[in-house]
Amino acid sequence: MVGRLYSFHVLVHRIFFMSAIDWVVLFVTLLLIVAYGMYRSRGIKNIDGFLVGDRQLPWYNVGLSVMATQASAITFLSAPGLAYSSGMSFVQFYFGLPLAMIILCVTFVPIFHKMKVYTAYEFLENRFDVNTRMLTAALFLIQRGISTGITIFAPSIILSTILNLDVTYTTLIIGSVVIVYTVWGGTKAVSYTQLLQMGIIFVSLLAAGIMVVGYLPNEVGFADAIHIAGKSGKTNAIDWSLDLNNQYTVWTGLIGGFFLQLSYFGTDQSQVGRYLTGSSVRDSRMGLLMNGLLKIPMQFCILLIGVLVFTYYQFHTAPLFFNKVEVEKIQKSEYRQDYEKIILAHEALSAQKKSAVEELTRGLRTENSRQVDAAGTQLKDYNEHDKLLRTQMEELLKKNDPKADLNDNNYIFLSFVTSIFPKGLIGLLIAIIFLASMGATASAINSLSSTTVIDIYKRFINKNGSDKGYLNASRIFTLFWGVISLIVALFAGQLGNLLEAVNILGSLFYGSILGIFIVAFYVKSIGGKAVFWAAVLSELVVFAIWKADVMAYLWLNLVGCACVVLFGLLLQPIFKSKVPAI
Repeated sequence: MVGRLYSFHVLVHRIFFMSAIDWVVLFVTLLLIVAYGMYRSRGIKNIDGFLVGDRQLPWYNVGLSVMATQASAITFLSAPGLAYSSGMSFVQFYFGLPLAMIILCVTFVPIFHKMKVYTAYEFLENRFDVNTRMLTAALFLIQRGISTGITIFAPSIILSTILNLDVTYTTLIIGSVVIVYTVWGGTKAVSYTQLLQMGIIFVSLLAAGIMVVGYLPNEVGFADAIHIAGKSGKTNAIDWSLDLNNQYTVWTGLIGGFFLQLSYFGTDQSQVGRYLTGSSVRDSRMGLLMNGLLKIPMQFCILLIGVLVFTYYQFHTAPLFFNKVEVEKIQKSEYRQDYEKIILAHEALSAQKKSAVEELTRGLRTENSRQVDAAGTQLKDYNEHDKLLRTQMEELLKKNDPKADLNDNNYIFLSFVTSIFPKGLIGLLIAIIFLASMGATASAINSLSSTTVIDIYKRFINKNGSDKGYLNASRIFTLFWGVISLIVALFAGQLGNLLEAVNILGSLFYGSILGIFIVAFYVKSIGGKAVFWAAVLSELVVFAIWKADVMAYLWLNLVGCACVVLFGLLLQPIFKSKVPAI
């Protein structure tokens, strides 16, 4: 028994080992990206170059920059783990994206380009008043400032585990690297690095998918792997139910997801700033449509990798809990013997699962449906039993440490990659997580700086400054928001699955922000005071519903937006706000 447990303990430590080749690949890739971004952004002389890249970027650069901003390290770290533990249903989150892109192209893009704004919120002062502009900018700064901290924290988990350093140090290291080249080159550095980042990411993801299938038994092909995962409920990509409490269904994606995506891409400066860099309305539109066409397939493939990892572990013993830090705590505690009993039961169950999945594979090869169904039912039962062991493990971890982090989704794909993949490829796949984090974080920090400089500093503090003065202010505020994001990142570890945490946070604010813009574009009868107080009331309603936990978080985007429009119509006769022409 001791020997088997020792072997498992060694495995847990080995999965986070990186060779010298991996380190070289990792650091060369990161240095290449940073150097390229700084080189392409040299010679910036004013805020037009720093904040919107002189509005000269082609459509493909805009499209990849938009995708890279949304696809943070959280996407590549949490999504495969989410698919591993709960299946493919998260892909429905993006179903409203293509329609949102079309509406943006028709309405938002031409107006923003015509007015030559630096931020989305400048438009609101022309349509309403300065108070509405400030409220919307403040909601954005709060939401984006917090979520940026989360995007920094995600890859810091990786480096922390690999180097066996405290996550505080790795968070500071990663955040500092991003801050340096964002302060140096602004939007140009961000956009050009994202162009190269997404190319590396696409190639690496393709390689990862091929490698996962390659590590399955010779007789198990791609279709068989999907079938095996399906027998355990992991391929449930579509859910037509109308349950409001179900986080991911076709309806939450098409309706709630649509409003979230429309608000994110249409009113969040981290995205608006990306397509304002387009050299024309056409280039901005093409970039957004490119994102609408590619995002769902990309996210589907990322989730599919998690499903394939699940299939791999049907043939091999998986860690029962993937966060080695929490496992080491229990191994050194008074509950070690209880832990060992659970692990032994898990290993015995894994052997039974392997027999069942081999029987299922033979049934698939011989097209024996009765054998497939019987083995599939048995495999599903074993996986349900494994879930009970997992629950016992979580209870034990909590008993040992009430503050233990019981959500290990963020460690699943990392664990698999570092334990299975060959030297060199591990470093490259770790690098793409860093690259994704750098791209999303840099865009966010740049957008926070843009909003602060344009909507606060230039509007209220220094209205008649020089180009050089505004450029220096932009760099100072970039540094400021980088530090704020780092501080938030240090506390992000208690948020559970980071992918969901970011989207929940966005849903608390995006609906109200979108409602303000919907009124601005389409409800001409509502003026500034009415929409201002409508947005305040809407936020109170959204937070009350969220705290009451009466519906899935994606619906909050629809609720927030609808409340702003409804309250605005009700309050307009009271305030009789003026409606300026734009």
